[in-house]
Amino acid sequence: MINSNLFGRQLSILSIKFISLWSAAVAKGCDFFDTHTASNREFLILENNKTMKKIIASPLAPKAVGPYSQAVESNGTLYVSGQLPIDAATGKMAEGIEEQTRQSLTNIRYIVEEAGYTLADVTKVTVLLDDIADFAAMNGVYATFFTEQMPARVCYEVAKLPMGAKVEIDATVTR
Repeated sequence: MINSNLFGRQLSILSIKFISLWSAAVAKGCDFFDTHTASNREFLILENNKTMKKIIASPLAPKAVGPYSQAVESNGTLYVSGQLPIDAATGKMAEGIEEQTRQSLTNIRYIVEEAGYTLADVTKVTVLLDDIADFAAMNGVYATFFTEQMPARVCYEVAKLPMGAKVEIDATVTR
């Protein structure tokens, strides 16, 4: 059952593109609410009045290119999906490993900040490289984004990344 008032705030479903998410939540016996943020980009799924997850989307980062969210916050932890080095303003991929790393981490920063966190809150990062020989160049740029209390990190060489990218980076963030 959809509750139209939570904590004294009127809540409603505003966007047709979230109907499928709402339907899935209802099918699981959950309630789905738009939190009416200034940007209308945050949605809550509630089960027994306990927040299960909050979908985060920054207009500054590229939109998800598949059936996933840019990030999901659940119980104080933010899970940021792998970010390709695409500039949301142009839709173009950066050239070279340094620029691609910079763009992927910038996209992560936009999403993290949209959720109310900072890069200092990042606890774990996974870096995927299409060529491990690019590790030193990636690491040089990475070090400019994380300068204190660095997060844990793993880095893997993979056979291929989407859209011919040289790098893809995801992050886990906690307070």
